[in-house]
Amino acid sequence: MRKLLLAAALLATGACTATRHPPQDDMALHRKLLTLDTHLDTPVHFARPGWDFGTRHSYESDLAQVDLGRMDAGDLDGGFFVIYTAQGPLTPQGYADARAFAFKRLGEIEATLAKFPDRIALATKASDAARIDRAGKRFAYISIENSYPLGEDLSLLSEFYRRGVRLASPVHFRANQFADSATDKPRWNGLSPLGRDWVKEMNRLGMVLDASHASDAVLDQMIALSRTPVLLSHSGPRAMWDHPRNLDDDHIRKLAASGGAICMNSAYLSEMRSTPERNALPDVEQMAEMSPAEQVKLTADTRALDRTQPVQAADFETYMRGLLHLIQVAGVDHVCFGADWDGGGGVKGFEDIDALPKVTARLRAAGYGEADLQKMWSGNVLRLLRIAEARKGR
Repeated sequence: MRKLLLAAALLATGACTATRHPPQDDMALHRKLLTLDTHLDTPVHFARPGWDFGTRHSYESDLAQVDLGRMDAGDLDGGFFVIYTAQGPLTPQGYADARAFAFKRLGEIEATLAKFPDRIALATKASDAARIDRAGKRFAYISIENSYPLGEDLSLLSEFYRRGVRLASPVHFRANQFADSATDKPRWNGLSPLGRDWVKEMNRLGMVLDASHASDAVLDQMIALSRTPVLLSHSGPRAMWDHPRNLDDDHIRKLAASGGAICMNSAYLSEMRSTPERNALPDVEQMAEMSPAEQVKLTADTRALDRTQPVQAADFETYMRGLLHLIQVAGVDHVCFGADWDGGGGVKGFEDIDALPKVTARLRAAGYGEADLQKMWSGNVLRLLRIAEARKGR
């Protein structure tokens, strides 16, 4: 109760503190912790002409929210870099196109990591995170958001696994061949028969199952069928904003009771608003075909709309309210961080990973000690990876 009362007081005075840099001792603690984010959509930028992942860009001058420079500044030790594929038709041609795109994106991730061998390294085991961190480098796990590119061939999961993928979700915004989406009409009332086989193959390979974007029924069935705990890589509490992408308290408790974890998102904290002006802008995926000058213009146009027509009315205080609620319901053993950077996340006062130390400072002020913070910043996710590794092949 003391933590909750103190947290409420801190939130009430947050307008005075949210814009300040954390005190030196809070920053020192943040740097001491092993930190990871479970959902970095940054690979969408890896093929952009003239863009350098190794440089520290700024939020105002670039659309990316993550780069090696800001990983250093905000001390994000590593995370899961995402192979995201938009949902297309459930046809042989649709599957073929999606498969080609997903392997292309995987190649872009591999090529980008290869450019910076002294600064970042691929991680494939739970123990790699600490090992790579001790070597003075950032670590990169790889994940799949939306298994649609697999088509109906689950053997492709083995190839993705061989090349480093350790986390995957079955579905995105629309129902597909594997499962129902949280934001679409039910097609299967949960997992499809192929989706149930997908769960078994994920378990066999030793990959962690990700239920973000899946319907509540899919989550229930994944928990029941999987031999290992389920992760939600970028989701939030529905009690704070009633949206199907968020999880209600009963499901948060059920997930925690099963040993799983939910990683706090920074999207869907309030109404996600769009406007004709924003819809008229090119999609970020199109930046790979843009010249550097065209990219600069798109950034300027986007940031102008962010100031006058923000996607969310939420801010850092909203984010902290959601996070503290999640911790209260799930417990510190089942909460982690997945802000959806470069995929729609970020709010006022929490625009990019430069702001991550503020989260540590606020949680510490709310009464959470180093051990609890370490669990939430990486320990809970690494625990799920270790379990998946241990039960591989069973």
